Amino acid sequence: MSELLTLGLSHKTAPLELREKLALPEGRAARLMADLTESGDASEATVVSTCNRTEIYVLAADPVVAESSILSALASRAGIQPTELVGHLYSLRGPDATRHAFRVTAGLDSMIVGESEIQGQIKRAHELALVEGVSGPILNRLFRGALAAGGRARNETGISRTGVSMASVAVERATRAIGDVAKRRALIIGAGETSELVAGALRARGAESVFVANRHLEKACDLAQRFGGTAAPLTELSEQVAEADLVVSATMSPHHLIDRELLEPIMAGRGGRPVFLVDLAVPRDIDPRVRDLPGVTLADVDELQVTVARNIGRREAEARRAQHVVEAELELFEHWMESLEVMPVIVGLREKADEIVTRVMAENENRWEEMSEADRQRVETMVRTVVGRMLHEPTVRLKEIAGSDDSYEILATVRDLFGLDAGTDPGDGEIATVTPIRKERKS
Repeated sequence: MSELLTLGLSHKTAPLELREKLALPEGRAARLMADLTESGDASEATVVSTCNRTEIYVLAADPVVAESSILSALASRAGIQPTELVGHLYSLRGPDATRHAFRVTAGLDSMIVGESEIQGQIKRAHELALVEGVSGPILNRLFRGALAAGGRARNETGISRTGVSMASVAVERATRAIGDVAKRRALIIGAGETSELVAGALRARGAESVFVANRHLEKACDLAQRFGGTAAPLTELSEQVAEADLVVSATMSPHHLIDRELLEPIMAGRGGRPVFLVDLAVPRDIDPRVRDLPGVTLADVDELQVTVARNIGRREAEARRAQHVVEAELELFEHWMESLEVMPVIVGLREKADEIVTRVMAENENRWEEMSEADRQRVETMVRTVVGRMLHEPTVRLKEIAGSDDSYEILATVRDLFGLDAGTDPGDGEIATVTPIRKERKS
């Protein structure tokens, strides 16, 4: 029987330098999922890749083989040796993998507990797997349950209200560094969800933003219109950075958008006016070497944990409440998984019963010479109803024993008693006869 496996790393187990090497944007994620399923190492697959984690969820007949394949694939894509990942990766199976997925989606495993971005990121990861045709019934149910748990946790507890997003932490950090952002020029690079959240946090503090984007310039224009800012193409990045007091970058670029070579002449022409840079991207958009330039302050996702630590106390109580919600949804999923064990037996019983009814009706077709078609249908309906009612109680009992300690023995007994695995002839090889439904004619 196949088993659920999760292999990944996060901000809790790996530094930013390693996380950015293993980041999997949509194209690379799609190829990895296709490779795993086409090779037969996994029957289902989904990749979750954010700035704080890269995780691969698979359903595999041999989890050991699947784990080895995923490890090799990640190392190859990152251009490193598999041994460099030892100590940074975690491997979870079965219920542990399920619980992890639910906690991640609810924001309980995030750098900022209760963050709102992760819910949308999980949803998009699942949608990509669906589009690529690599997600099946188990992972579909898993992520539907995880998203339900995340939604309930945010709606029924204060975890999102007392928690903060990475975007709001970035703006808070910038405010402490440069003062009132409403009096500063803010530049946002990117037009994705994180950029939108940053724009919202800046707008809440009275700031207007300039949005710079390349492929999604139209979306940047939409954001600018919504948040009262302006938009510009990526070709104007140097000019826009030169005017900005605050720069927040959150794209999926595979290379640095702001490096020392670009920023050094800009800073030389600013007359000593400092700039505060926030890099929310993984892989990083801003070259860490720019920290050496006079007047430049750079904060990345790992450094923002300092701000996060200040709010941990007030989030702990809501996190505990959210965990209870997650456990309730988790129980529903686990019960569904346990029911998969008994469903083949239930289906087998009903299919065999249906086959017997069909055969008996066929074998006695010529014995009901004076029966009309309507009467024949009534008889068949009555027989199938009797069989259905006979099987109702066993069906209920089988569902009740799903997941119990003795379920395996009970199911084995049922399969043996009814010959569900033996391919036995429902009629035992003999014609099953019934008394003809007609009166004998007197001679």
